[in-house]
Amino acid sequence: MVKLHQVAICALSLFLSPPLFSQASKGGSSAPSTQSIANGKSTFRVACSYCHGIHADGGFRAPSLISGHLSHGDSDDALLNNILHGIPGTAMPANDLEESEAREVIAYLRSLQKPASAPITGSPEAGRKLFFGEAYCSRCHMVFGQGGRLGPELSRIGASRPPEFLIESIRNPDAELTERFVPLDFGSVATTYELVTVTTRQGTRFSGVILNEDSFSLQFMDDREKIHSWSKSELQSIVHEHRSPMPAYAPQQLSDSQLNDLVAYLTSLRGDSK
Repeated sequence: MVKLHQVAICALSLFLSPPLFSQASKGGSSAPSTQSIANGKSTFRVACSYCHGIHADGGFRAPSLISGHLSHGDSDDALLNNILHGIPGTAMPANDLEESEAREVIAYLRSLQKPASAPITGSPEAGRKLFFGEAYCSRCHMVFGQGGRLGPELSRIGASRPPEFLIESIRNPDAELTERFVPLDFGSVATTYELVTVTTRQGTRFSGVILNEDSFSLQFMDDREKIHSWSKSELQSIVHEHRSPMPAYAPQQLSDSQLNDLVAYLTSLRGDSK
């Protein structure tokens, strides 16, 4: 059973916004030792990697912790308080880590700090028009209740992914397939937003994404957003295409200027619909 402190750190990403780990503790503490960082890495991998990824670079369950964004305090003391006592109004609870363990996790995350991203120069408003207009993003992606359901929901994407990740996802969506956020029980299979072709025993073929899968059954959304549920005994084949349903947007389809606008819009999405 996962301990409470494991769940707590797993929710650490809920306080993301700029800049990431840019400040040392207000008390001016000395640099952590190599051993402290190693201890923090071990604690992180046991307690946090299920949600945040093995390298703290995020997943669909929880955002990257090295993306360049922290919003509930970026000093050591603020991070320590958030880990030990949780963040009211969020899914981040208090936990039972020792203070020394929490400080080692912070030291490890700081050691992964990436250089600050270049300033975003695009227009969020122009990007919003592209998203819901000629780029057709909203056919598959939903933002604040508007749009499709085939792809990941993006209302908080700006708080969870850095601009570089967004650019790669648009230009080369097959580079990293996003994991779906679904509860996993014993026997369940972790699913991604991967193109899958299903053929029934009657020979009918469907293309879409898997919503949920276990050893005996499959829940599936086809490319028209119709949901299907089958016993695996009813299926002739399940073919994982190992690629995204999303098309790659080459410069011929989306210019660099338009890409900058679209990324500016996506980066502005932080879960606040105001």
